[in-house]
Amino acid sequence: MTIPFFDGHNDTLLRLLEHNRADKIEMFVQGSVRGHIDLPRARAAGMSGGFFAMFPPPIKTDLASVARNPMGDGELPPELAIADALKSTNGMAALLLGLERAGALDICRSAADIRAAMADDKLAAIFHIEGAEAIDTDFRSFEVLYAAGLRSIGITWSRANAFGTGVPFRHNADPDIGPGLSDAGKELVRLCDTRGVMIDLSHLNAAGFRDVAAISTRPLVATHSNVHAICPGTRNLVDWQLAAIRDSGGVVGLNYATGFLRPDGQFRADTPIDLMVRHLDALVEALGEDGVALGSDFDGAMVPAEIEDVTGVPKLLQALLDKGYGETLVRKIALDNWLSVIERTIG
Repeated sequence: MTIPFFDGHNDTLLRLLEHNRADKIEMFVQGSVRGHIDLPRARAAGMSGGFFAMFPPPIKTDLASVARNPMGDGELPPELAIADALKSTNGMAALLLGLERAGALDICRSAADIRAAMADDKLAAIFHIEGAEAIDTDFRSFEVLYAAGLRSIGITWSRANAFGTGVPFRHNADPDIGPGLSDAGKELVRLCDTRGVMIDLSHLNAAGFRDVAAISTRPLVATHSNVHAICPGTRNLVDWQLAAIRDSGGVVGLNYATGFLRPDGQFRADTPIDLMVRHLDALVEALGEDGVALGSDFDGAMVPAEIEDVTGVPKLLQALLDKGYGETLVRKIALDNWLSVIERTIG
C-alpha cells in the first residue's frame, strides 16, 4: 500500500540551480543519482507534491557549503543584498516555471489546484520563498512573484533582513534571540493575510513569531521544524510556540535534518527513524491529530541514512503504522493536514 504524501519543504530548486549541468530541467524529469528528489523517485515514493523553496544564498556560497557546516559558528550570517537575492530567487523561479512547462509539475495556487494536479498525476508545487530578501519594502517584487505563483513566504532564513530576524544555528539554546519584526515585516504579514499567502514561521526567532501570531488572522504554520524539548536547538519549537500553533488551528511539518532531530544536535546519518517517530509522537500530543505533517528539508540538509531520499518516506509512514498509528491518522500526517491548512490560508 502506497500512502500519498505532501512535503512541507525542499530545496531541490537551489540544488538544480547550482548544478553545473545545463540540462537542469531534464535532470529533474529524467532522474538523477544526485540529490533527494527528482520526478521518477517522487512518483515511485508516492509524493503528491510539496512546498518548493527558493532559498537565496550568498551568490558565492553554494548549498554544499551550507550543508557541510549547517550549524555555522552559532552567529547570524550577514544580511544579503536584494540584488543578490533577486538573482538567485529569479533563477529558481525560472526553473520552477520551466518544470511546469515540461509537464513535470503544476504550480498550485490553492488546495483545489493541488487536488486537480493529483488527479492529473502531476506533482503539485507550492511556490515558496525561504527568506524574504528578494522582496523590497515597497512590495513591488512581491507583486511580480505573486503573479508568478508565490503563495508561501518564510519571512527569514537564519539571518536578519528588512522584515525580521532569524535564529542563529545554536544547540542547547532557546529561539528567543533578537528583535521582532520591523514595521515593514508587520506590513508584509498583513499583505500576506489579505492576498492569501501562507506565512512560514520556520527559521523566525521567538519575537518575530509573537509578532506574526499577534497580527495574522490565519493559522500559524512552521513547515519544517521539530520539538525543542527533544532536540534543544534554536530551530525547534518550544512549548508556548506549539501551543500558539495548536490554538490557531495551524500545522507543523517534521524536519528530517538529523541535527534538528537528535538530542545531541549532531548531524549524523546514523540517526534512526525511531527518533523521527518520537518527534511525531510529541507533535501529535502537543498539536492534536490535525496539526502534524511532514516537512522534510530534502536537498537542504543531511537526513537519516534509513530515509536516504524521497523514496525513504514510505519507511517513515510504515514505522508510524507499526507503532499503532491508524491509517486515518497516517494519511492526515502524510497529506490531509497540509491540504486542510493550505485551504484555510492560501484558499
